[in-house]
Amino acid sequence: MMTMLGKLNFRKEALQSYAFVARNFNLVKRYWGWELVWLAYSTATSLSVVFIGQGSTLITGQEDINTSFFVVYLLIGTLVWRFLSGLFNNISEMIQWERWEGTIEYTLMAPVHRFTQIAGQAGFAVLYSLLFTLVIGAAMVAFFELDFSGANLFGALLVLLAGSISLVSLGVMASILPLLYTERGTQMTHIVEAFLLLISGVYYPIEVLPAWLQSIAQISPVYYVLGGIRAAILDGVPTLELWPYMIPLLIIGAIGLPVGVWAFRQAELYAKRTGKLKRVG
Repeated sequence: MMTMLGKLNFRKEALQSYAFVARNFNLVKRYWGWELVWLAYSTATSLSVVFIGQGSTLITGQEDINTSFFVVYLLIGTLVWRFLSGLFNNISEMIQWERWEGTIEYTLMAPVHRFTQIAGQAGFAVLYSLLFTLVIGAAMVAFFELDFSGANLFGALLVLLAGSISLVSLGVMASILPLLYTERGTQMTHIVEAFLLLISGVYYPIEVLPAWLQSIAQISPVYYVLGGIRAAILDGVPTLELWPYMIPLLIIGAIGLPVGVWAFRQAELYAKRTGKLKRVG
């Protein structure tokens, strides 16, 4: 009986999480024009970065640069950052979307466990960011000659999934900002995103950074995701040898996710006591 109840509860929570996934995809359909604009912008900016690698010999005047390696290096950084930043933004801005739609009070007052809601939001963010990145990646293939014959794509995918958990936990913590600071909270999350971009080695090795920034980079999950994926794709490192990258990601996710949900719950209770849910930024 207890087992059955457990299954029934799990089914209920799963259906509620799916409801958040379906609702967010319906929002994407409603604002499809904006999605196309954002996709075009993201594709153009990503191509601009990778073309730096293509033009490296012309920029430096050096003929002995491994242009193909440089292009793939920047390509990995661009696509992985596009996926992870999309994941982070979709989680951290969930409160802002609720405010725009006028549903924040209904959502946070509904009898739904907060972990269930965040699981649904995270599921949508992973699927949406993955589809978005795949479209941009397809555009990249049309512009550059790429050879992944020696790459460990399965290992790269595992590293990406392990990193997704860590980014979800960071996104949940960052979503506290728009919850508590209605006017500028969303902009504050962009500062977090920009700092991750700076220290994580997205477009350059972290060794070029000052020593103190290199130390901070060691706690960024994006740093380990990029390191693992570049090792798998550029060097063809076997999956079992990618654990030095995946273990820190799993530890950050295992600690960060429950802490993030707990912190969000405390911020939610504070927002309800102080009437911040009704304010529109």
